[in-house]
Amino acid sequence: MLYFILKYFHIVGAAVLLGTGAGIAFFMLAAHLGGKPAIIAGVARIVVIADFVFTATAVVVQPITGALLVWHVGYSFWDGWIVWSIVLYVVTGALWLPVVWMQIRLKDLATEAAAEGTPLPNEYHRIFWRWFAFGIPAFTAVAAILWLMIAKPQMSFS
Repeated sequence: MLYFILKYFHIVGAAVLLGTGAGIAFFMLAAHLGGKPAIIAGVARIVVIADFVFTATAVVVQPITGALLVWHVGYSFWDGWIVWSIVLYVVTGALWLPVVWMQIRLKDLATEAAAEGTPLPNEYHRIFWRWFAFGIPAFTAVAAILWLMIAKPQMSFS
């Protein structure tokens, strides 16, 4: 029974990471393409909250449930698919942390532009495209981790 509980929370955490990432990217891009500072500010405010509530929670749950599953099932932490999952998870985290700061900054810049009735500043556009560029490899890494969890390809590091 413990196995199914751990696996359930691990799968839900993976789905939250992938789904929240896709949703955040879609809504931020849609707001950005609309070009209206007030809408961008509102969407970015919600995105920042969603990242802290959903993504951050899943970021904590994943390694805990993953390690407990490895231990419970008897896998080796040196199984190739597990090693690559951990490497990709660290890469994702290294990309996600600056993205959170960028989202907060985008929200602040859009809020200021909306309050002042001015166009979005050049800094907003620079940060937005950097945010977008960080998101592509982060999302790809999460998708690859999900594939590794499902396929468990035979690769060995031991």
